[in-house]
Amino acid sequence: MLLKKTLVMCLGISLLMGAALVVPRPAEAQQKITLTYANFPPATTFPCVQMERWATEVQKRTNNAVSVKTFPGGTLLAAKNIFDGVITGTADIGNFAMSYQPGRFPVSEAVDLPIGFTSARAASLALYDIVEKYPKEFEKVKILTLFTCPPADFMTKTPVKSLKDLKGMELRVSGTGAEVITKLGGTPVAMPQSETPEAIQKGVVKGIVSSMEILKDFNFAAYCPYATEANLFVVTFAVVMNKDKWNAMPANVKKVLDDLKREQADWTGKYVDDHVKEALAWSKEKYNHQVFRLPAAEYSEIPKLVKPMMDEYVKRVTPQGTPGDQVLSDLYKLKDKYEKQFK
Repeated sequence: MLLKKTLVMCLGISLLMGAALVVPRPAEAQQKITLTYANFPPATTFPCVQMERWATEVQKRTNNAVSVKTFPGGTLLAAKNIFDGVITGTADIGNFAMSYQPGRFPVSEAVDLPIGFTSARAASLALYDIVEKYPKEFEKVKILTLFTCPPADFMTKTPVKSLKDLKGMELRVSGTGAEVITKLGGTPVAMPQSETPEAIQKGVVKGIVSSMEILKDFNFAAYCPYATEANLFVVTFAVVMNKDKWNAMPANVKKVLDDLKREQADWTGKYVDDHVKEALAWSKEKYNHQVFRLPAAEYSEIPKLVKPMMDEYVKRVTPQGTPGDQVLSDLYKLKDKYEKQFK
């Protein structure tokens, strides 16, 4: 009888121990996910500010199940290598500018044309919507968000109050902007942005064409006492994730990332538009910086002067399978929609 009781007790203990082995661990004890995020500009610039905001939101919204290790300033991947680096898995996530690889992103390239956006917020949401409709160029990755810089304007050593003042003026400009400046009568000069302040001071160039947050972020207000609002073009950016990494994410994490996609585009556009206002106020206070606007008649003339660029875009991308005419038509409708919304 004693032996029987002993056997029952031992069996009970064994069952309890077995049950303990299969009790699931608390959520906080489960393995956490760490993602690497490559970016190319300096940490203080708006593409990296949006990166840090996104990383913070992801960690918060996943209850610390996901953490994001960020690499600004090209410390993980160089600017031109980020897209392919994400595809191959060198980085889990990367932010890059599509214009750094001409011809590879024909739909995004349309947004980089001189469409005439007056805000990064309108341009960012237009980019988001147009890529949602024509996503083929991103089929090898998972898009996490899309955004643009603010519209490019003139920042110069001498005032530009009219397009006549641009005649023959040497201006540092990159990408699509070079042709825009040529069409408006200026002389585009290609050089790294880091070399531009010295070039301006030496008179090699008379200014720079870019979005105006650089007046503060890179202290260009010290070299360019004047700016002229012209809303010439924007630069498009995408944040993308490695496809295999995305497929391995739990469903609840995927939902968090998807829910952030459009919100992050809108947040970034608004943030950098506000930052331009802050940079202009700072420049005026510190350097007595002055801002001009082109005369209304000349401003309305810009679309006519740059129209050959639109025609050339359609002619180039359509035979390659991108419906250039339709993309531009959709884009102008989106521009009108968001420009009215954020007026």
